[in-house]
Amino acid sequence: MMLPGSLQARLALSLGALLTVLWLAAAWVTGQVLRHEMDEVFDSALQETAQRLLPLAVLDILSRDDDGVTQRLGAIRTHGEFFTYVVRDAQGRILLQSHTADPADFPAYDGPGFRQTDSHRLYSEDAVQGTVRITVAEPLPQRAELAGELQMVLALPILVVIPIALLAIILAVRASLTPLRRFRESLAARSGRDLSPVPVGGLPAEILPVATTLNDVLDRLKAAFDAERSFAANAAHELRTPLAGAIAQAQRLQVETKDATAARRAADIEAALKRLTRMAERLLQLARAEGGPLRLDHATDLRVVARLIIEDMQRATATQIRLVLPDQPVLSDLDPDAFGIICRNLVENALRHGTPASPIDVTLAQDGRFRVANDGPLVSPQTLSLLTRRFERGGSGAEGSGLGLAIVAAIADRISTRLILASPRSGTTSGFEAALTLPIVATKQH
Repeated sequence: MMLPGSLQARLALSLGALLTVLWLAAAWVTGQVLRHEMDEVFDSALQETAQRLLPLAVLDILSRDDDGVTQRLGAIRTHGEFFTYVVRDAQGRILLQSHTADPADFPAYDGPGFRQTDSHRLYSEDAVQGTVRITVAEPLPQRAELAGELQMVLALPILVVIPIALLAIILAVRASLTPLRRFRESLAARSGRDLSPVPVGGLPAEILPVATTLNDVLDRLKAAFDAERSFAANAAHELRTPLAGAIAQAQRLQVETKDATAARRAADIEAALKRLTRMAERLLQLARAEGGPLRLDHATDLRVVARLIIEDMQRATATQIRLVLPDQPVLSDLDPDAFGIICRNLVENALRHGTPASPIDVTLAQDGRFRVANDGPLVSPQTLSLLTRRFERGGSGAEGSGLGLAIVAAIADRISTRLILASPRSGTTSGFEAALTLPIVATKQH
């Protein structure tokens, strides 16, 4: 038998089964005790009947004129006879018997006391020096019927009480496990990046050490992740100034040198330093995406941020960027800097991997859906599933750090949405698009 997976169901099932077994066992034991007591009462009645009838039978027999004549007592009115009896002499002749007595039910007399056959319980007694003998019989089915009625009387309350007891057990177990259920729901509702301690108030003593240990593990993980993000952010920040200085020196070397080979080498150094600078910027953005606050206590219009980012990027590139914005404000509690990181990374990804002569479409809808699409070769589904990994370039030969989409995916995860990548882009047979739905604050209607 497979046990249910729920601890609550297991406890209710095991306690209910145990209670049912105990109740049935108690009922059986009680029935056996009652049956034993009932047998003693019936035996006592059987003996008392024989001892009461025997003196009367002796008087009747001794006062007769005819010896050895059988006399059957007639019934005054019709009634059920629980006890039957026969009175016999020393030779076994029946001298007196009850009106429904069947001599075949009475075995030969073998002394006073109790006897039992397959069908009757008997008690025998004698008087007048053993010359007058009485045997009283009680049908065994009568006792069995009465015992069955007693057991039924015992069983009927159990059939009513056990379901009520089972319901009470289920409710009691459910109430007792409420803190554990809250603990489970609190864990289930968390995202993979929420490492704050789980409330442990009200947990049973058996579960409390597990919850405490879990919180300790979460604290250690949070400290490790914070240290990692802090190191990446600090390292990237500290690299900015020396990298800027090195780039300036490489540019100055190109201007001042007369040697063409040295100038080319200086240009290569400048390009490498710029790639390293972009990598440092991406590391800073990744640290912000994974650790910094992304939601504010007030709403801002995302259209303004999108317009500023796109205008800045259009000045730096020859590719046309077509921005589509709704007429009404798109209010969101998302940090504008975080949205700027999303917008810039998606557009830079489109600029880097799209067809140079084709425009890039950037759309922000009223419901918060943000979409960036570009023309270009199709990307296979297998490659699409890998593009949000860190340092994954999808086999492209274009320059890039491989962090842009990973940064956007990290922000999307922390704001409880998902970055959706598709190829081809919507409505065409080529290209690539990235889309996600940003959190929107509903505006009050006046």
